[in-house]
Amino acid sequence: MFYENELEFLCEALKKIHLRAVAVRKDTPLGAVIDVDIYSVFGKDVSPEKTVSSFVGKLAHRTMYKATDELKLSYIYFLLPEEEERVLAIGPYLQYPVEPSRALEALDRVGITAKSRKYADEYYSGIPVITPDSYALIMINTFCERIWESPAFPIVDVLDASDMPPSPINETAHNENFDAILANMKAMEQRYNFENELMQAVTLGQIHHEAQLMSLFSDQFFEKRVADPLRNAKNYGIIMNTLLRKAAERGGVHPMYLDAVSSSFALKIEQMSSLAENPSLMLEMFRSYCRLVMKHSMRDYSPVVRKTVMLIESDLSADLSLNTLAKAQDISLGYLSTVFKKETGKTVSEYIREKRVQHAAHLLGTTHLQIQTVAIHCGIMDVQYFSKIFKKETGKTPKEYREYIKKNHNNKPTEDKK
Repeated sequence: MFYENELEFLCEALKKIHLRAVAVRKDTPLGAVIDVDIYSVFGKDVSPEKTVSSFVGKLAHRTMYKATDELKLSYIYFLLPEEEERVLAIGPYLQYPVEPSRALEALDRVGITAKSRKYADEYYSGIPVITPDSYALIMINTFCERIWESPAFPIVDVLDASDMPPSPINETAHNENFDAILANMKAMEQRYNFENELMQAVTLGQIHHEAQLMSLFSDQFFEKRVADPLRNAKNYGIIMNTLLRKAAERGGVHPMYLDAVSSSFALKIEQMSSLAENPSLMLEMFRSYCRLVMKHSMRDYSPVVRKTVMLIESDLSADLSLNTLAKAQDISLGYLSTVFKKETGKTVSEYIREKRVQHAAHLLGTTHLQIQTVAIHCGIMDVQYFSKIFKKETGKTPKEYREYIKKNHNNKPTEDKK
């Protein structure tokens, strides 16, 4: 079909945010659209004879259908334009996070037992939240405009349960022992997959993955280990801080950099005063560890170059001559010089100079230290030489740079003159 590439792209993009999208014939078994195993946890045995047609009913061409069942689970589906009719079914998703009280009321209305409530919570935690203004819906609408060659088309909101097939989760649980095992397996798989995706993104420094990964992130996602919701969120924050720190270390970041970031987030987690702060803090944590990998990753360096870099960056005011660095590792000057240039693209002296200037720029912009003191902190005793290399790297003298920062960034240095 003329739109197969667009369809493949749409389905792949929605998959990235954990939103199921499948193109199927109406006579396809219903299990292709819904998660039969999870639904059976809540008492609905989906007959293998049931088809997609029994779920979507009669559909008009060039029309989008949006359905929400009594459990607040939403779906989008519509006919694709082709001779052999196929339906694109998208969902389930939540239009907004389901509050525990509302979830309990909904579950009670459909007869789910109190014992099965925990498993229902775990099921909801794996459903993505797609708000009306989300990019996912914009993409779906654009796709429909493209395949129907029209900027406008009818949208039918199926809000009444009588207008659509009942929710697959609508009968009393039939086998609670089996249900418990199955629900726990599904919930654990979802949580571990989510955590593994986060860790892999951090290891590779893929900060651009934040949108697709955070689409699932809400306080409902976390395993409920304690009764207090805030304490539960803090506990999970501590776990994620540890996991992401390990992921960044696997990405080649030295513990020297990780320790300060990890300690900072440990404090922020304990200082959280409400659940509303949790998503933004988790996002900040993900971004910070990704940036560490992007800036300080040494996974492609040999042990010799890694140790050299750490010796340099651990104390820029120290004696960092090539002789000193080689002697510290019991290797020859020539070998160190050659391998360092090959792997970093810079000579040892160029690398040191670059790092010293970066540190000097930071001190000039954030403290009131005198210029000669800044030079000493950067391991340069001759202030005139310091000014010369600083201007060569930045295009400004240290004094000009400090004035520029004050004027354009409104920095307020906090340290006293020394």
